[in-house]
Amino acid sequence: MSLISGESSGEVPAPIARCWSVIEDLSRAPEWQQGLSSVTVLERDSEGRPLVCDTVIDAKFREVRCQVRCSFEPPRRMTFERISGDVPELRGSWQLESLGPERTRAVYALAVDPGKVGLLARPLEKALRPIVVGARPSELAREVARRG
Repeated sequence: MSLISGESSGEVPAPIARCWSVIEDLSRAPEWQQGLSSVTVLERDSEGRPLVCDTVIDAKFREVRCQVRCSFEPPRRMTFERISGDVPELRGSWQLESLGPERTRAVYALAVDPGKVGLLARPLEKALRPIVVGARPSELAREVARRG
């Protein structure tokens, strides 16, 4: 099948620590990430961070369920990768870079193999790319500002 992937970046007018605290709080991600319906933390690492999560993604024409494993390199990088679920492959990451005391560059990347919906891959990609990939850094900026 074809891999749908994308990356977007943006600047957040906040210190890296504030951005990291929002990204690390995966159980609240559906509150601010469009298309992410739910995240249920199943297992935590020794630091209390989510390690294994059940996720439900609203893919417009159906819900996509995946179990993902997360890894953290505070306060710069968080990655997630499919363990099981409705798609054969799903992986993504957040990368943060401090641009000064009150500015952070946020880069979000996502790659997914749609599997059985392969014939719909291009229309699906066109519909979902702006929502899932393109909006993430601006969604992060809004959430960081909202949490203060």
